Amino acid sequence: MSEKSRKLLVGHRLRRFRQTLGLTQTRMAEDLGISASYLNLMERNQRAMSAKVLMRMSERYDFDIASFAGQNDAHLVAEVYEALRTPMFKDTPVSKADAEDFVSASPNAAKALLKLYAKHRDLSLRGDELASDRDRVELLEQSAEAVDSVRRFFQSQHNYFPELDEVAEAMSSQLGFDRSTKPAVLTDRLNKKHGIKVRVVPIDVMPQMLRYFDRHAQRLDLSELLRQSGRRFQLAFQIGMLEHRDLIDQIIKTAKLPGREATGLCRTSLANYFAAALLMPYGRFLQEAEKTRYDVELLSHRFGTSYEQTAHRLTTLQRPDARGIPFFFVRMDIAGNVSKRFSAGRFHFSQFGGACPLWNIHECFLTPGRVHTQIIQMPDETTYFSIAKMVSRSDGTYENPEQKLAIGLGCDIAYAPRLAYADRHNIETPKPTPVGVNCYMCERPNCLQRAHAPLNKTLNFDERARSMSLFRFDED
Repeated sequence: MSEKSRKLLVGHRLRRFRQTLGLTQTRMAEDLGISASYLNLMERNQRAMSAKVLMRMSERYDFDIASFAGQNDAHLVAEVYEALRTPMFKDTPVSKADAEDFVSASPNAAKALLKLYAKHRDLSLRGDELASDRDRVELLEQSAEAVDSVRRFFQSQHNYFPELDEVAEAMSSQLGFDRSTKPAVLTDRLNKKHGIKVRVVPIDVMPQMLRYFDRHAQRLDLSELLRQSGRRFQLAFQIGMLEHRDLIDQIIKTAKLPGREATGLCRTSLANYFAAALLMPYGRFLQEAEKTRYDVELLSHRFGTSYEQTAHRLTTLQRPDARGIPFFFVRMDIAGNVSKRFSAGRFHFSQFGGACPLWNIHECFLTPGRVHTQIIQMPDETTYFSIAKMVSRSDGTYENPEQKLAIGLGCDIAYAPRLAYADRHNIETPKPTPVGVNCYMCERPNCLQRAHAPLNKTLNFDERARSMSLFRFDED
């Protein structure tokens, strides 16, 4: 299904929207200046919705065109397609177009399917190992559900929370934040407004933590291993929790999370969002991002933040009247485990497995401090510009070395000319590296880096020959 068809054949969505408004076909047709029969044909996907009709709808009714046209369903379609390509559905193959039709017809049914699939996947992966320990199985399921539910909530909000941005920007202006602002401004805020003292403690006093707030002693302890950017961020986090807890909890209520674990994770994530917004206030940060052409390292210097904090903040610039580039973001450890991911565009991260080994984000660990750039192309031929760098979140010691992480940031190739990193690449006629979501989901043949066979393919083993790739399979 072409991109054009996917956007304009919106019959199921159009009918649901009309019914939500409580309008008859005749009434809506009158509002839009079209015939009721034409509206009926559009609702049955026998006619494509023209751009002119879509614009009339946006003027007549209050809704997001991108959301209505299905652009925000891209991640849901990708997840449904991934779930329906597992071996259990091998006898009933599902195409990408089938997944798009399913999501278009009923997004809620698609989300219910994903929830059921997640339960099945967790039980399948953990059931044999932990069958004798039912309590532990349930605990693992709750933890996985908490993380997934919070991720889905942030994704549904496009990683943008205007209420937190507004209060953070106001406080940043009040405190006079600029590139030379010292942590003392934040410690003074905690001390004078809340009576809380801040101290930096040795690692032997607080060996397993970077921050600890003692409510009874009215004291905030920060580890000596935290760098200056980390200390500022933790101070801003604590201010957010103390001064805007009610606002954060109001946002959490709209998420309808499954339990205490998810609520706690979401509260921490929103307080982190506030901290980033306080240190990098929206208006000034977007202005500097455009001025520097999204040079993450230069922005880090100007705002006194870490590379990871800055890169993640770039994904939150989704204000309708002042948008930044829609980036995707991923944080990965040296074993390939993904601990944080978000996509503001169409880029899809798999729900399980690591990243494609052809993506040069893995090379970051071989060259600390160097920024790696690459043009990559997914199996559906969408092309992206990728930026990756290895970072560490705090300093380490001889017995406890620093944790090394790779930060990946990227966007659709169409936005690449706005990036300083793209100047050395041929954007007009790129030669992208073909990558997949991961080995389990990728059906590219003869890949030298393939670590696993595709889930939904029949393997062919020929004892007479050894191909470049260990796994050979039918390409139909």
